[in-house]
Amino acid sequence: MTNDKSQIAKPRVLLGMSGGIDSTVSAMILQEQGYEVVGVTFRTFDSIKESCLAKEKGCCSIESVMEAKHNAERMGIEHHIVDFRDTFRRCVIQNFIDEYMSGRTPNPCVLCNSHIKWGELMRVADEMGCEWIATGHYARIAERDGHVFLKTAEDTRKDQTYFLWMLTEEQLRRTIFPLGDLTKDQVREVARQHGYEKLAAKRESQEICFVLDDDYRAFLRANVPDYKERVRPGDYVDMQGKVIGKHEGYVNYTIGQRKGLGIALGQRAFVTHIDATSNRVTLGTYDDLYATELHFRPFHKRGIPVIADSQQPITAKVRYRSTPVEVKSLITNDPSTISSLIFSEPVWGITPGQSIVLYQDNLVIGGGVIV
Repeated sequence: MTNDKSQIAKPRVLLGMSGGIDSTVSAMILQEQGYEVVGVTFRTFDSIKESCLAKEKGCCSIESVMEAKHNAERMGIEHHIVDFRDTFRRCVIQNFIDEYMSGRTPNPCVLCNSHIKWGELMRVADEMGCEWIATGHYARIAERDGHVFLKTAEDTRKDQTYFLWMLTEEQLRRTIFPLGDLTKDQVREVARQHGYEKLAAKRESQEICFVLDDDYRAFLRANVPDYKERVRPGDYVDMQGKVIGKHEGYVNYTIGQRKGLGIALGQRAFVTHIDATSNRVTLGTYDDLYATELHFRPFHKRGIPVIADSQQPITAKVRYRSTPVEVKSLITNDPSTISSLIFSEPVWGITPGQSIVLYQDNLVIGGGVIV
């Protein structure tokens, strides 16, 4: 399957519009391909912040909602604003809080894509008579032996398949990624050609939309009612378990963190382990963060038996910006149990709560959450 559907009648397509350049250019491309585009913008978490638009921060903010509405009107696109704040808080924000309070580092974009941007988008598409749904993600779709897969984007620097691994085959069969074959520079050029100079010049942000100033610690303090009772000073320990100092509470640290530890050990120290139960944070060296094995669940697999005979190796990513590393051994179990994976070479900074995403021949063949 490709994103070129020129051989079929052009039905209505529901496009998720955030107000940013990617979804706006997606609308332009879909219109040029002859689709009847219906734009929808989600209210998931409203946070008004000065210069929000200039820095393209807060894709769910009031300012961006209005920007999406304005862009849709400018292009003559039917546009709707849908309030998903209650669902978003229950599904995404509560998981974000629970994971951090359990000593893990969550990836809220993965849940948001699966449960909100696709789960809710498909429901709204059905209500509005839209056969297809589309987003401005940098990803592609491919079909192999009857199975539909996510495929990495042409622009590997912007590829977002890591955040999309939870999408089901049913969801992918209805999805169009208009930007999958374009680079970010090409997308900016399309915006300029259509007279959207200001939008093309915006800087991007990697911040979480509901966490202001990228300060998750302040967010937790404001949103966990019993934060002060649960987060107290505790022990730093070395790799042998020896107490070497005091920290300010386990939730203030993430795996691989070096700065802001508040302790001098005569050498660079990194967080290597977080134990929420004992409130202990383990510190070690940079090299102590290398490992060849990890465990994860649940295991979402897609079409692995179909491509099991492929000569292409299976690779895996443990974070969005990491380089895929070849998998030496993969032991998968029932989704309710823990699966294990061994890399062919050591990988740095494996972090509980983050996603492990498996690839083969540029196709996403599975994923899970590191435990």
